[in-house]
Amino acid sequence: MALPKLTKLELQIMEALWSRGALSIREIQEAFPEEDRPAYSTVQTTVYRLEGKKALRRAKKISNAHIFESVVSRDAARGKLIDDLLSLFGGRTQPVMAHLVESGKLTLDDVQETEELLRKLARKEKSQ
Repeated sequence: MALPKLTKLELQIMEALWSRGALSIREIQEAFPEEDRPAYSTVQTTVYRLEGKKALRRAKKISNAHIFESVVSRDAARGKLIDDLLSLFGGRTQPVMAHLVESGKLTLDDVQETEELLRKLARKEKSQ
């Protein structure tokens, strides 16, 4: 299944489901900080769009409220976002990495963790 492209609001709704589990539309809306909380109808419309994109589904119904759960995992959504970002740079990671270094958002610890991950992947590929 192809992963859907998610907007910022859709990602925020998905984050509520990823962190809290299955929720009603009201519970999703209440997961937003009070000062930035979208209207109930906005959350409802966005949830139905996410359902249409097959990013979430109705898990059950309690009284009149549908309870929704995520279908797309957090890791899969992050991977899609990163792939979309890299496609803006022709698939090259260097411009992104350079920006992260120059802005101070990529630390030496991050680089060392990434090197270890690359070593593990190389060992795994060798053993196959």
